[in-house]
Amino acid sequence: MSQTEMQSGSETGCCPRFDPGPWQAGELVLDQRLFLVDRVKSLFHIPLNFGGVMKRSMAKIEAADAADPDFLLLSDENSLWGADVYMSITKEVPGAKNVRLSGRYLTKVFEGPYKDIRKWCTQMQEHVKVKGEKLERMLYYYTTCPKCAKVYGKNYVVLLAELGD
Repeated sequence: MSQTEMQSGSETGCCPRFDPGPWQAGELVLDQRLFLVDRVKSLFHIPLNFGGVMKRSMAKIEAADAADPDFLLLSDENSLWGADVYMSITKEVPGAKNVRLSGRYLTKVFEGPYKDIRKWCTQMQEHVKVKGEKLERMLYYYTTCPKCAKVYGKNYVVLLAELGD
């Protein structure tokens, strides 16, 4: 499925409407799920070239016929100056960094402005603690772009807490 086909199922022609139900206080298990990884430049976690990175990566994915119909886009906000972006794919993409992720993740949906992310991270850390689990790292699933979030009237972000041993 191409990016165009994925977008055609949405009322904006861009991001599909997000259903938070399956992600709210859930668990996601990844077993060697394949992702293309790219890097976004940021300034204090504010992305500077996200659109360009997405266009470049999606072009590689489409050229390799590797688009995932259950597309998942995760961000590892591992620096003030950049983030690794993971895009699920169905097969390895030549000329790209391909990685496989495995692990258990607790998921929790948050809604509101991005400025609340620190508060959401604290709530997610508490959620993991209450569950008696150990937090390894946190990944972020930004469910829609800012323009689509405005159209839909909701800005959902899913935090995924990778659980350690």
